Amino acid sequence: MEPVEQVEKAVAAAVYAEGDAGLDLGASLLAAAPWPEAGRELLRRGEEFVRRAWERGWQPADVARMVRRELDDRHVRLAADLIAAENRRYARARLAPRWEAQLRDLEATEAWWGSDEAYADALAGREKADRFSLATVLLELFRLLIRLPAIEPVGPPPGEPMHVTAPSAGDHGEPRMLTRIRALLAKAEATDYPQEAEALTGKAQELMARHSIDEALLAARGHTGDTPTACRIGVDAPYETAKAILLDAAASANRCRAVWNSSFGFSTVVGFEPDLESVELLYTSLLVQGTSAMTRAEAAQRAGGRKRTKAFRQAFLTAYASRVGHRLSEATEHVTAEEEQTDGSLLPVLAARDVAVEDRTERMFPETTSTRVRGVTDHAGWEHGTAAADRADMPRARRPIRPGN
Repeated sequence: MEPVEQVEKAVAAAVYAEGDAGLDLGASLLAAAPWPEAGRELLRRGEEFVRRAWERGWQPADVARMVRRELDDRHVRLAADLIAAENRRYARARLAPRWEAQLRDLEATEAWWGSDEAYADALAGREKADRFSLATVLLELFRLLIRLPAIEPVGPPPGEPMHVTAPSAGDHGEPRMLTRIRALLAKAEATDYPQEAEALTGKAQELMARHSIDEALLAARGHTGDTPTACRIGVDAPYETAKAILLDAAASANRCRAVWNSSFGFSTVVGFEPDLESVELLYTSLLVQGTSAMTRAEAAQRAGGRKRTKAFRQAFLTAYASRVGHRLSEATEHVTAEEEQTDGSLLPVLAARDVAVEDRTERMFPETTSTRVRGVTDHAGWEHGTAAADRADMPRARRPIRPGN
């Protein structure tokens, strides 16, 4: 039997058949096939499955997240290999910045194994596994990839034209602004003093709000044709409901909309590009801060002789997310009111952008449902979570800070 035919039979037995009975058969067929030729053909089939995922709206980070949720780390590494192999098709194409960043995070920017004929042996060396085990892992991965459903695309797949925004103030000031915001949030994550963390986070939100206003005014005055876009942010277990609320709070405070997909472990955030970057930075930092505060509160409870459980942590993070969202929105509203006193044309500009974001969200998600928060039953957890978000006043806005200052 030719290697190509042997791989085809193995894939058909393991991937397309119902149940797990075909996995052993498929893995046995692959293990018995000429290994270099089988490895090359498996790469080719894997590239095809990855390409189908891109066509259905998935992106590299989404695929890795699903593989991690459903399988294990070895499958994630093999998925990165397949993504790197498929990425060779687009060597001369311009990829979207988010796509490139996801490839870097997965270490899938290039094929590490050299020639495709050498892949199988190189893989066995890296994983320190026998052929049958590796064949099983690959077939399990193929089965997951081929069964991924279509989801709402958040950008063009590789090789398709991209929307390119006109030059803006961000081209000169944004890197420095983002550096300042990251530095503030990093300090907030590192400090052991809740009041200092609150103040630093509030200051970061002020910078985000001012940056968003500057970009909005520049786009309106320059008639750049800037339009809302979208990105996906992982919302992982445990306590994913509270985390989704926290992400929604960060999105709302930065004039974005978040739609949670609990089945696939992510939220799609819709907004203008500078605001999306702010949401990603802020949510990541708030999650770190909230988890640290929860750990400290739970330790204090245990030291007092009171055992706390999952209910305490769920209530804590939910209260924390709710209160933080309120305070972030207050900071944004204060900055907006101050800026409006300087420039009377601001509110119509922001209103137009809000409408554009709402319209894009409704077109992407014509059918959404509201979810009732369940499982918040621990009163102590709720009180501690609220206190963690409410210990210090958010700093009042100071002199307007412009990108580049």
